[in-house]
Amino acid sequence: MEAAEQSRSLPALVVQVMGGSLALMWLVEILDTFAFDDGLQAHGIEPRQLDGLEGVLFAPVLHDGWTHIISNSVPFVVLGALVMTYGLRRWLTATAVITIGAGLATWLLARSGIHIGASILVFGYFGFLLGMAWFERSVRSIGIAVVVAVVYGGLIWGVLPSDSGVSWEGHLFGVIAGVVAAGLVGRRKKATN
Repeated sequence: MEAAEQSRSLPALVVQVMGGSLALMWLVEILDTFAFDDGLQAHGIEPRQLDGLEGVLFAPVLHDGWTHIISNSVPFVVLGALVMTYGLRRWLTATAVITIGAGLATWLLARSGIHIGASILVFGYFGFLLGMAWFERSVRSIGIAVVVAVVYGGLIWGVLPSDSGVSWEGHLFGVIAGVVAAGLVGRRKKATN
């Protein structure tokens, strides 16, 4: 009965959590633009600077303008919703591991500059969903990974070094942290004799 109740409430939970998360990002961008004259962006990840450590937590909700947040919004919601199909607890774990793990790796190893944007989570969710296919090896997780690879496979180009002002490091560490998160929460079904 509990599984049936969870499946009925999953769409509502996805709307609440992912919708709420997206609304928070947009609210921060609205405030940053109109109340802080883009000053909140300075609170992103600034590699190897002590005051840049705060960005590990704040970077995923900070964006460099409207184009940046618009480009992150749909994949954030779609991939985040797919992660939520594994349950709220796994989504929370994945989100925390990606935010902190990828954020710290970016802080330690990335180029100088301010690294911001939800793409750290977008790439992390991408890595998580692909990783779940490996760690769970269930028909469901493999099916989700195939769909994600077909629809969002082009994301892989975002982890390659570039000089375009894009934090490819945050993308790369996001994918890695997502796979690590999948390893932490994924579980294979035991064979029955």
